[in-house]
Amino acid sequence: MLASADLQQLLARVAQGDRAAFRQLYDATAPSLFGVALRILRHRDRAEEVLQDAFVNAWNRAAGYQAALSQPMTWLTAIVRNRALDELRSGARHSAQSLDEREDAAAPEIEDERADPLGLLEQAADALAIRDCLDAIDGPQRQCLALVYYHGLSHSEVAGHVGSPIGSVKVWLRRGLEKLKRCLGALA
Repeated sequence: MLASADLQQLLARVAQGDRAAFRQLYDATAPSLFGVALRILRHRDRAEEVLQDAFVNAWNRAAGYQAALSQPMTWLTAIVRNRALDELRSGARHSAQSLDEREDAAAPEIEDERADPLGLLEQAADALAIRDCLDAIDGPQRQCLALVYYHGLSHSEVAGHVGSPIGSVKVWLRRGLEKLKRCLGALA
């Protein structure tokens, strides 16, 4: 990834219609921006389309970029994010219209896998409770829990990462889980 100052220079050249600068900007930022689109849309083909549209938008709006307001990657990420969210909304509208237009009573039910608003609120509350309880746990125990549960490391990988014997890691994990369970139990 290029430095922010380099990206700013490329955007300035893109604003002047420099195709070579646009190619450099694309090569430097597309992988990260594609990841943003893919995380939002969860479909590779839709994410590729959004990325392409976002870069067309960036080409057309490069003259409006103001370095004083945001970093280049922040500006580009906002374009991709907004375009991806628009795609999600239009896809939801399109699928709702096509379902409404069908008069076939034998059409299968399509189950919405997304959580309902109450479910999202409960998930957010649970996440805050877990975070608060993790903050109350001591350093090595918290670090081991994070490495195992957030990063998916095995006990031996955690031991190598923290530079401690595997037995110590297992004890820290067990004690950390006990503290986490007590804390979450007290909140319930």
